[in-house]
Amino acid sequence: MTGSSSPKAPEHADRSYRSPGGIAAGVLLLALAAWLGGDAIVRGEGRTPWLALAGLLCVVPLVIAFTVRPAVWAGEDRLLVRNPFRTVTLPWASVEAVRAGYSSEVLAAGRTYQLWAIPVSLRQRKRAARRVSRAAAEGTPRVAAAQAGPERAPADQAIEDLRGLAERGATREGAQGVPAVRWAYELIAPSVVGLLLFVGLATFA
Repeated sequence: MTGSSSPKAPEHADRSYRSPGGIAAGVLLLALAAWLGGDAIVRGEGRTPWLALAGLLCVVPLVIAFTVRPAVWAGEDRLLVRNPFRTVTLPWASVEAVRAGYSSEVLAAGRTYQLWAIPVSLRQRKRAARRVSRAAAEGTPRVAAAQAGPERAPADQAIEDLRGLAERGATREGAQGVPAVRWAYELIAPSVVGLLLFVGLATFA
């Protein structure tokens, strides 16, 4: 009698990291741009509607790039980093270090890539350090202290998680390879075109 075995479940599910504050700011800026630009296009006279349209074409992709777009996905075999103007795929075997100083970054194949989706907050870091020091001084049990608040700032905890995934995934067969970079021309091109149109219209007005 031959037994059948079900496929082995992945040891670590994919994880995603984004900045809620950045996304919220981006949505507000996009709404403001749509309101001001739309009003100028509808009610403006002369070259004003065209200037507003060119301005929106330049500004909207930039707002999306720096606020809504940044994200980090970590899987069993690789780290996918989506920054404002490029997307970097990093097999775990190519990752040399993941660290957070004044910014979060990953070192791979001799190059450094910023993690825009994991911003470092010195205020949150100091707050977490004070909480740990206070708990240690009061002799508060570790479990109770953890319930009162995290021992690490969110960015530091995310970096620690990624560091662990890198160490565990580096030897996997599917985690071998070199970094691959793809530029976000879908955002770069319209922004450049919008800037050129705006400058042209403003210069020859």
